[in-house]
Amino acid sequence: MSTPKQAVVCVFCGSRSGTSPAHLEAARALAHQFHAHNVQLVYGGGTVGIMGELSKTLVSLSGPKAVHGIIPRALVEVEEGYKTPTPTATPTPTPGNGNGAASGGAGKAPERVGGGAGDTMEETEYGQVTVVADMHTRKRLMAQKVLEGGPGSGFVALAGGFGTMEELMEVTTWNQLGIHKAGVVLLNINGYWDGVLQWVQAAVQQGFVSRENAGILAEATRAEDVLRMLREYRVSSDRMALDWGQE
Repeated sequence: MSTPKQAVVCVFCGSRSGTSPAHLEAARALAHQFHAHNVQLVYGGGTVGIMGELSKTLVSLSGPKAVHGIIPRALVEVEEGYKTPTPTATPTPTPGNGNGAASGGAGKAPERVGGGAGDTMEETEYGQVTVVADMHTRKRLMAQKVLEGGPGSGFVALAGGFGTMEELMEVTTWNQLGIHKAGVVLLNINGYWDGVLQWVQAAVQQGFVSRENAGILAEATRAEDVLRMLREYRVSSDRMALDWGQE
């Protein structure tokens, strides 16, 4: 009997902590749920804000293999905690150790600092990280990891800014277009996503979104409900039945 595939959940969230501690608490609570249910986290590779809190909490509970961050190379240059060693400081490669272990400094200490797109770095505090060329590649790879996951895989949005909103709406649109059939859940803490949910209802009332497709975007108000909602997710009867050649 084969072992069931592990669920993979992509979380979109902010690189800032926000003004309310409730958002960081929600990130920690969600990490505990992932640990309890053996779920792998895929996220944008950030080390600060909600992103950093979520990833480092899960690594502290489940180990670095439980977290896979995917980040464009341009952001590695400015993201707190990443190290980009100079050529003279790069350790000599050794078998099984990529480009050698980086040393010194605080925060992330990757064993391998990415050079080409798709490089993977082993992290100490924030899991594994893949460095990619651009934002489009990042989003495609995050979605691909979810679609390769087992039952209960899907997408979750915590509080965040423009980037979080853009990622959330893209995977919601992809669901409507039939590109994927994974669940999309808003973890709505302190009413953060109320405006988006109200907009969805306005779009339904004014004829831009069908009532069935409004359910593509689900709402949870507790971290404890998120994984259950992903497991129980059912596709909309009104999503487009298009052949994208990848389901």
